[in-house]
Amino acid sequence: MFENLTDRLSQTLRHVTGKAKLTEDNIKDTLREVRMALLEADVALPVVKEFVAKVKDRAVGTEVSKSLTPGQAFVKIVRAELEELMGAANEDLVLSVVPPAVVLMAGLQGAGKTTTVGKLARFLKERKKKSVLVVSADVYRPAAIKQLETLAAEVGVTFFPSDTSQKPVEIAQAAIREAKLKYIDVVLVDTAGRLAIDAEMMAEIQAVHAAINPAETLFVVDAMTGQDAAITAKAFGEALPLTGVVLTKVDGDARGGAALSVRHITGKPIKFLGMGEKSDALEPFHPDRIASRVLGMGDVLSLIEQAEQTLDREKAEKLTKKLKKGKGFDLEDFRDQLQQMKNMGGLGGLMDKLPSIGGVNLSQMGNAQGAAEKQFKQMEAIINSMTPVERRNPDIISGSRKRRIAMGSGTQVQDIGRLIKQHKQMQKMMKKVSGKGGMAKMMRGMGGMFPGGGGMPKF
Repeated sequence: MFENLTDRLSQTLRHVTGKAKLTEDNIKDTLREVRMALLEADVALPVVKEFVAKVKDRAVGTEVSKSLTPGQAFVKIVRAELEELMGAANEDLVLSVVPPAVVLMAGLQGAGKTTTVGKLARFLKERKKKSVLVVSADVYRPAAIKQLETLAAEVGVTFFPSDTSQKPVEIAQAAIREAKLKYIDVVLVDTAGRLAIDAEMMAEIQAVHAAINPAETLFVVDAMTGQDAAITAKAFGEALPLTGVVLTKVDGDARGGAALSVRHITGKPIKFLGMGEKSDALEPFHPDRIASRVLGMGDVLSLIEQAEQTLDREKAEKLTKKLKKGKGFDLEDFRDQLQQMKNMGGLGGLMDKLPSIGGVNLSQMGNAQGAAEKQFKQMEAIINSMTPVERRNPDIISGSRKRRIAMGSGTQVQDIGRLIKQHKQMQKMMKKVSGKGGMAKMMRGMGGMFPGGGGMPKF
């Protein structure tokens, strides 16, 4: 997300960061570049105009002229205005009502509404510790009801059955009655989508809203439609009292125009970002963190939260104890580390949240990520083709064993040699972790594994 915009803005702001003095002339050139970068990212024109005007007002004022580092002060202004544009702070779901708290989901067909209901159910269950019931009031698509039933089973929440012979209002009311009987905290109501906004659809969803009086009414919209996402959200906002927006398919959107336009055009906060197809690929929207990502500063806080949710603590503690006892870091441990990285979204998911290093172009970095992801899969296949004894003691892997492993993993004999060499390097790094000041040493060693710090690991 934001790859194109980050590339353009990072280059533009790098030129101004080192300036000892900012004049109206050099600010004018930079602002023209910022304006072009935002327009290319498909940010709505009124939003671009207002954003550039606000940055200019602050930049030519005392805020920059009194700063010891005017260029850096200018970047801070751009970041602050980006945060303001997207909503200043994360706005959580308002669920502090008499249970069950009802959340109504609205949106066009194909925006990923039903999938988002499943993701949100998992988010509320795992992160907010709520009991959840999901129901589909989409009486036009039997497949939507079946899809929601499958998702509910997958994430472990209650599914309320419905069918196409029922009326949407009756379905929603019956589901809420059921939730009250079972003392369920939150009810998520999925509604029908259409290919375009029409009066019949709006009347139907307005009737459902009036009947159930939801605590939250969320508009689900595809981020890849750019500024059209903001325009569609505005149309829905005029028909329904929306409380927030969920942007889906954000992982496929390299521009980011929707994220930067929705709040300004609708006046409604973005509450969540859908970052992929898996049921855990839903992130709360933090404007300050997104502003950092846009400017190539990374989003380390989200990375830490992601690590806390996905990393296997038991395995991590077991490995630490093993290293402290002086036992080696074997190939089974190496495979565990590769799998943990995969659980965090692979290298692509990690690099998206890490700060840009030494002005590395993000699209070039993306090519390196793709190659590394492929290599990681190959490494895992090789390790899986070994016997448990070989994984625990790679030194016994002779030429004939290498040939057998290569055949089993669909690789070449030299690939097995490279993997063993790579593992030995990782082993040395892990020895440092168990020693004094280990983590700092390990981070320095890991620096060589990323672009700008010595290149990707050679395999």
